[in-house]
Amino acid sequence: MAQGCLKCLKYTMCFANLLIFICGVAVLVFGVYMTLNFKLAALTPTLASFNFANMLLVCGIVITCVSFLGFLGALKENRCLLLTFFLLLFILMLVELTAACLLLMYESEIDRLVKEDLTMGLDKAKGTNSTSEWDVVQEKLDCCGVNNVTDWQPNVPPSCCLSACTSQQPEYRKKGCLVKLKNFFEENFLTTGISVIVLCIIEVLGMCFALTLFCHISRSGLGYKL
Repeated sequence: MAQGCLKCLKYTMCFANLLIFICGVAVLVFGVYMTLNFKLAALTPTLASFNFANMLLVCGIVITCVSFLGFLGALKENRCLLLTFFLLLFILMLVELTAACLLLMYESEIDRLVKEDLTMGLDKAKGTNSTSEWDVVQEKLDCCGVNNVTDWQPNVPPSCCLSACTSQQPEYRKKGCLVKLKNFFEENFLTTGISVIVLCIIEVLGMCFALTLFCHISRSGLGYKL
């Protein structure tokens, strides 16, 4: 009975990690596609090398590597791979929880840094006359500038105008993008929190499965010796 349960655990772990590996490959391929076909700069100087495509690449690489270790370790009943899989999941969970705590503890400081970075990005866009990224954000979020339209003056981009910018008294979008972005994150705070909790639960289950299989292999004398 115990052997049957452990075999079920082994193949369940293999199947789950295989699915996660396929998802990781899909994310990685999409990240490569975005990198090659969409040469978009970020809104801020700090995020210039950490745009959406790069985030997809990093996430895809991490997911594929960790899930491959879990799949191979369970399939081959290899203690070294299972222990590495366990440690990587533990480190990832610590990083996620630490990031969440830091965001809550230093919320005001982060707001100030984001505002300064957005202002620098807007000044850079004004200097180069390239506002394509700002145009997308301003149209999608119905905002203008960091605080308001005065951030763009005297050359206000068309994406700030609700009516034709060529008219005598054009109507501009009233709210700044900083306020809109804060409202967007606040509205999606619950969804983000639930996603992090679900992700942590999956990671804890993965660690429990790996540790259970590791202990069984150690007791039975199978797998590679440590």
